[in-house]
This record gives sequence, structure tokens and C-alpha cells, in this order.
Amino acid sequence: MKPRSLSQLRKEAASCRACDLWERGTQTVFGAGPERAGLMLIGEQPGDREDLAGEPFVGPAGKLLDRALENAGLHRAGVYLTNVVKHFKWVPRGKRRIHEKPNAREIKACRPWLDGEIERVRPKAIVCLGATAAQALLGRDFRVSRERGEWIASELAPFVMATVHPASVLRSPDEATRHAEIERFFADILKASSVL
Repeated sequence: MKPRSLSQLRKEAASCRACDLWERGTQTVFGAGPERAGLMLIGEQPGDREDLAGEPFVGPAGKLLDRALENAGLHRAGVYLTNVVKHFKWVPRGKRRIHEKPNAREIKACRPWLDGEIERVRPKAIVCLGATAAQALLGRDFRVSRERGEWIASELAPFVMATVHPASVLRSPDEATRHAEIERFFADILKASSVL
């Protein structure tokens, strides 16, 4: 059976009620990119700006990701960007909406959409951005701190690795650490680009 198209999956995901995140999210934030992208980047969940825009990786972390792609000779339009969870999970803090980590039930509820994206795009390389994405796809015992930037044997794609989420780089405690983490993040994306 031929996998459903990305437009079919996007339409179906928009009406998903498998968990309660749809009640607070502005909209479903489905993946974006070419149907046959060689590289798929998978994050945890949309953030505040992504939730409002309806597109993945458009906030500050997305801008850092764009810089990493450019450094690797890639362009956003040529890669597929998505998240494990398709709705923004947040808690109110004053007038702001603060990110809250999705739980196992919410990750499981969104898994059919992610599996559908992977099946349809069939990327040559997948990069999991952050622990939530890595553990959702590579197992609960996977540790980004231990296996960051290493190729992992997986049925998901010929080449699979994990690195930090660009949002974590932006939260570095000081300028020197931030600069070092940006360089490491750029190196991980460059390594992923080398197999395309």
C-alpha cells in the first residue's frame, strides 16, 4: 500500500484528538519541506511562535537552525523539518506561554503522524534534535549527552543521529559556552549533510 501523501497526513493530523493538547494549542503544527528530502530534522514540539505561525522552527531556535544549515551548505527549503509532538504544550506565566515538556502519552498520540512523515519522505538521514525526539525514536535509554553526533543503527533511515535542540544552545549560561555549543551544533549538522 502506498503511504499517504503529506497533504493527506497534514489534513488528518489537524483533526486529531488522540490527546488533549489540541485543546490549548492554536493549531496543529505539521512538518514542512519537500516530499523527498534527503535530510529530516525532528524536534520535540512546536514553540510559542511556531504555534502561532503554524510552521515548524520559525522562532529563535529555528533561526539558529537556519544558520547551521547554511553553514553546512544546505537550505531550509531542501530539508524536511518536523516535531515529535504536533501541538504546543505550555503553561501560563503572566501573559507569556511557557514551554512544558510533553509526556509519554502525548508523544505516543502523535507518533502515527511522525511515522507517516518518515514513511512518505524516506530521508537518507534523520537528525533528532534534543532528548525528547531522540528518546521517542531511538529508545528511552538513549542519551544525547553520551551519543551526540554518532551514527546510530536504525530502521528509520540509512543514517540516524541525535544532537542537542537549538533552543538548548540558546539557553547556554554565558557567551563563551554559547559560542562553543553553536560550533558543536554546526559540526553535527555538517556531519549529517556529508552523507547526502
